[in-house]
Amino acid sequence: MIKPPVIQYCSRCVYPAVSATPLTFDEKGVCSGCRTHEEQKTVDWDRRKKIFDNIVDDYRSKDGSNYDVVIGVSGGKDSFWQAHLLTKVYGLKALFVCYGENNHTDVGMRNIQRMRECFKGDFLHFTPEVDVLKKLNRLGMLKTGDPNWHTHIGIMTFPIAIAAKFNVKLFIYGEHGFMNLGGMHSYNDLVEFTRKYRTEHMCRGFDWFDFCEKTEGITKQDMLWAHYPTDEEIEEKGLRGLFISNYFGWNQAEHTKKMVDLYNFEKWPMPRDRSFSRDSNLNDMHDDGIHDYMKYVKFGYGRATDHACREIRQGLMTREQGVELVRAYDHVVPSDIPRWLEYVGWNRPYLEQMMDSFRSPKVWVKNDYDQWLKHNLWDTAEAKAPLKSFGKKA
Repeated sequence: MIKPPVIQYCSRCVYPAVSATPLTFDEKGVCSGCRTHEEQKTVDWDRRKKIFDNIVDDYRSKDGSNYDVVIGVSGGKDSFWQAHLLTKVYGLKALFVCYGENNHTDVGMRNIQRMRECFKGDFLHFTPEVDVLKKLNRLGMLKTGDPNWHTHIGIMTFPIAIAAKFNVKLFIYGEHGFMNLGGMHSYNDLVEFTRKYRTEHMCRGFDWFDFCEKTEGITKQDMLWAHYPTDEEIEEKGLRGLFISNYFGWNQAEHTKKMVDLYNFEKWPMPRDRSFSRDSNLNDMHDDGIHDYMKYVKFGYGRATDHACREIRQGLMTREQGVELVRAYDHVVPSDIPRWLEYVGWNRPYLEQMMDSFRSPKVWVKNDYDQWLKHNLWDTAEAKAPLKSFGKKA
């Protein structure tokens, strides 16, 4: 009998060893993401705030002749939190830069409009040529197994390029995702934004020039918006990128509640196809759909795992509840696939063939009946106890 490779899962949250966010396990089977999250309990946040205060004072426009800060936003809860902290608490004049992927949801658009109305600052909403975006959806899927690859390079490039053009020295993001999810760094490292992080991790090792090819006819001129400032330009202009989480910690549940209470941040009206969460990934109609489903195809887990890990770490659910939610949602084929296929002009058989080419052999194996199998979280010894139902069933 053909059996899939055995995968180690974190004994505290529900992350697998084979993941999109690199992580490691200690002798107790606890992942580096959980250990990094624990560090927030021991950080001297009063001292960190004073460090941030001094940085802000150094970079604030003294004579009001320029913006104080550039903030990359999408209209989600994290964007609201950044805007609240930097404009309401610190009184900064912000230039908000939003990368538009051409597939915004109604909820996402209403939240962006609400941001415009609530926060002090100017908004620059940029969307590349739609025909180019469709080509990038296809190439993103073919090259990286991610139709939304262009959104990663967009939000991780265009705000910095705008900061360079406007000579705004400080640009800020919310959390360092690879640190907070997988423990790539420690909270003691105070890591800042780098080209290396942007290219190797957020952009999966690809850059704009990797997508200029004859098959789709994308040119250098089509990708001008994706050109990251040169090292010489960054040094000359003194650009600096910070992550708020290093100075104030990161608690998404607390942030979301506050943003709902203060600014009527709008959550999704019901759970989506692939997650029980209603406060994340609201702006792009394919983000929670085919984009996340491709993560499941590649690594064997999806956004429900990400969201369950977040809530387990914050003490909002038990690991047993997280296991059941992963079992209920991670495998679900999203309902947006027909819409995306029409958008890019592909058919379902071609998509299925292409999807299978991205399945990691560390996760998946095909049995004698042509079925893909993997070692599931609930197959592990600690997860075999009866579990309470929380939604969709496999």
